Amino acid sequence: MACVGVFVAYLPVTTVSVSLPAIQRALNASTSELSWVSSAFVLPVAALILTSGVFGDVHGRKKVFQAGLAFCALGATVSLSAQSVQSVWAGQALSGVGSAALLPMTLALISHAVPDPRERGKFIGLWATSLMAALAVGPLIAGLIVDHFAWRWIFLPTVPVALLVIALSVPLLRDSRAPGSRRLDWPGQITAALAVTALVYGVIEGGAGSFADARVMVALSVAAVGLVAFVLAEKRSENPMLDLSLFRSPAFTATTMVIMITFLGLIGFFFVLSLYFGTVQHLSTLEAGLRLLMVTLVPVALGGVFGRLSRKLSARVLITGGLLVTAAALLSLTTIDAVTSFGSLAWRLALLGLGLGTTFTAVTATAVASVPHHLAGMAAAGNNAFRQVGGALGPAVLGTLLTTKAVDALPGHLADAGVDGTAGARIISAVETGGFGAVARMDLGPMRGKTLGALSEAFVDGLHLCLIVSAALMLLAAVISALLLRRTRQTSVTVAVGAPPNATPTAAAAAAQKRISQ
Repeated sequence: MACVGVFVAYLPVTTVSVSLPAIQRALNASTSELSWVSSAFVLPVAALILTSGVFGDVHGRKKVFQAGLAFCALGATVSLSAQSVQSVWAGQALSGVGSAALLPMTLALISHAVPDPRERGKFIGLWATSLMAALAVGPLIAGLIVDHFAWRWIFLPTVPVALLVIALSVPLLRDSRAPGSRRLDWPGQITAALAVTALVYGVIEGGAGSFADARVMVALSVAAVGLVAFVLAEKRSENPMLDLSLFRSPAFTATTMVIMITFLGLIGFFFVLSLYFGTVQHLSTLEAGLRLLMVTLVPVALGGVFGRLSRKLSARVLITGGLLVTAAALLSLTTIDAVTSFGSLAWRLALLGLGLGTTFTAVTATAVASVPHHLAGMAAAGNNAFRQVGGALGPAVLGTLLTTKAVDALPGHLADAGVDGTAGARIISAVETGGFGAVARMDLGPMRGKTLGALSEAFVDGLHLCLIVSAALMLLAAVISALLLRRTRQTSVTVAVGAPPNATPTAAAAAAQKRISQ
């Protein structure tokens, strides 16, 4: 049940990501509107994952698990029937609410059903494998569907699976609650959601228009005020959503910053790379999915190797080394152009997967083991919340950079192609208002080939900037890891990425806790 639940929770991440070009073409969406397709899913996960863990502790984990599946099915149904990009946003947001409930509840159900920490580690390993499997098969499922049916059908598989698991859970799952008197932290929940949503809105809309726009300035101001209010609320709360004392641990602070920065660069990279496959290389969704599979397949295939490395090397070496490999892979991609072959891309994307797999194996384990035992579950949940914040900001930040750079470079490429004057101005205006897809819908006559070629060159310029920024983010995360993590030996452990605040760490994590600095 738990494994299927986490599979349902993570399936929209890559199925939607690889289908973005098809969604853009079908709904005439601009780049900023397309950014919200991804962010609308991630935002509720980031804002609600900590609270949903507490909600399950108080009201029953089985009920929250079932509610999460129901929200995922409802969100998929809304997206399945969408006739506008705004409807897709609504469906993605509902699915995000469901995923926010499923991530901590699936782990809480495992913890309750398997009390023995050593035995529980095996089941958590299966849970992590199910998560990675969802990321790996998502592009293939989307590719097969989009190449033979309408793009909306990518949301269909979630509906019957979620409903079937709800039905099976009624007789098979036992409900459980956490002992004690935990309460929901409404001030923390409201201020956190306000800060994250306002920040992402400000970045997306500022990139699409101007950061001097009154709406954008108000949004960014609200984000700053919301962040301050969240800190104050958590300091005063008797039952904080996120205990700020966790940040007294350099290791927890380091892993939290690393995971947020890494996901900002990673999810943003997947966003712009998917557009590159569709807009520049004109690949089918299945062809694009096979290329993205190179990134997700490596961590799945080498999971056992990463586990053995974690027994021999310190967390500092694993995390810093993985981030350096990731940065090198991103920089190697800055040589690609509009006609780069699959073979030339494959080894670069596989190298990226190797770096990410090495990093993610150690990050959450270190976060859990670096804090006192009773805060281990909250540490894992907090780590995952910051992961989702980075994921929400990724498409917003890199989508903005992509559009800005491409629009700035487009006049020069049009002039080089012999498309200037009134025709060039009309094309530039179309890109600024409707995104790259708007040009493909224009009647360009004999200039069509030259115009699309210039557009591809401008897009690649923007892609190269995004890759450089993503690599710089990985290097920044590597510096943070090297400075804040001590040379300590990391015990092999599969850690719950979205563990609920009350979750008990595995025996290996408890042992590792003694060796990682507070």
